[in-house]
Amino acid sequence: MADALGKVGWLDITVDDALGLKDFYQDVVGWGVEAASMGDYDDYVMMDSAGEAVGGICHARGGNKAVPPGWMPYFTVASMDDALSAAGAAGGTVVDGPRGAGGGTMAIVRDPAGCHFALYQS
Repeated sequence: MADALGKVGWLDITVDDALGLKDFYQDVVGWGVEAASMGDYDDYVMMDSAGEAVGGICHARGGNKAVPPGWMPYFTVASMDDALSAAGAAGGTVVDGPRGAGGGTMAIVRDPAGCHFALYQS
């Protein structure tokens, strides 16, 4: 995940059938696929033509069962506590987390318009 603050550091999508959807994006966008073991099932890291990870396609189970469906941008922040406090004060709602992810901490927030995004602190 990118370290630059305020940037989209990651994208992923959480759905019931990640196995089938990863094939769709592989065929349509041309992404490569790398399985990411989640214990008893795999989620998928999607790779661009240079082999760089560009996103994830995840099953809506385990740690992701509360994650709403749809593409989720992860915005990098310096302080998860400060960002969540600011989100709440501005009318946002924490939907999931904060919890560990990718070596850092993430939380999913719904903005006042009802759109979801994630915050990530490395």
